[in-house]
Amino acid sequence: MVISQTPLRISFLGGNTDFPEYHKKYGGLVLTTAIDKYVYCVVTKRFDDQIRVNYSIKEIVEKVSDVKHEMVREAMIMTGVEKEVEISFLSDVPGEGSGLGSSSAVTVGVLNALHTYKGDFVSAQRLAEEACVIERDILKKPIGIQDQYICALGGLRELVFPTGGGVINLTDPIRDELNNSLMLFYTGITRKSSDILSKLSLDKDTLDRNVSLARDGIEAIKIGDVEVLGNLLHEYWETKKTLSSGISNIVIDQMYQTALGRGAYGGKICGAGGGGFLLLVVPPGKRNDIRIGLSGYRELPFRLALNGSRIILNI
Repeated sequence: MVISQTPLRISFLGGNTDFPEYHKKYGGLVLTTAIDKYVYCVVTKRFDDQIRVNYSIKEIVEKVSDVKHEMVREAMIMTGVEKEVEISFLSDVPGEGSGLGSSSAVTVGVLNALHTYKGDFVSAQRLAEEACVIERDILKKPIGIQDQYICALGGLRELVFPTGGGVINLTDPIRDELNNSLMLFYTGITRKSSDILSKLSLDKDTLDRNVSLARDGIEAIKIGDVEVLGNLLHEYWETKKTLSSGISNIVIDQMYQTALGRGAYGGKICGAGGGGFLLLVVPPGKRNDIRIGLSGYRELPFRLALNGSRIILNI
């Protein structure tokens, strides 16, 4: 039995600059972090030749090509696992449509588990690269490449595309301040990110500005200026809402305005928009006021996570 644990993520700034169509020409920059909420992938050997895949539904098939779960099917093909296997998933949060990078966490996590099951121990960099190949090149999903890297690598990072980037090291007091200033609330709405991303109206000027906001956000985080970070997220969110009518809606707008009215510095919907989780940057002393204002919505307490995808059981 092999179990992989892969973190979900929140992306602060630099959205859509990780699309190869942009970053290969101009260079992308994303400020993002892994969080301590996870997708678990369990791989076990079966006595018979069947392939079983358990997620929101249960699949029982004879051939890899018959697996309906796209990421699992392609990960099995890529790693050479063909039969006699059962693959199951557990997640700390709602799956598709959360805006927390769950799809890429699934892809990275199943790749990690299957490689280990085969006896191949691969780097986090390779996991990210293979996940990008599956999601973008093979499945043709209209997404960027930041989620695959942050889920594989972990930590709080400035991801520079196409050249790399690295971990942002914080002092303990600054990390505590950041952890105590971030809040997530579930909108109760799920959506497919591909439906939003495929309709975005992006231009170079907007993406250039996103890079600039990410650069400013990195500097703000390094010195622990959460107010500036919140203001930057507010500017980013106000701009993002103009890119497609599906990015926000009356529920999200009301949640956000309530949070601002109760003292939040700023925030944004995680991921593509349209639903999922609302991320807020708040003064630590205003957390209870925010909770009261958004009492109709479920809060997801979380902390920044240091680790990327890892194997937590291999027996």
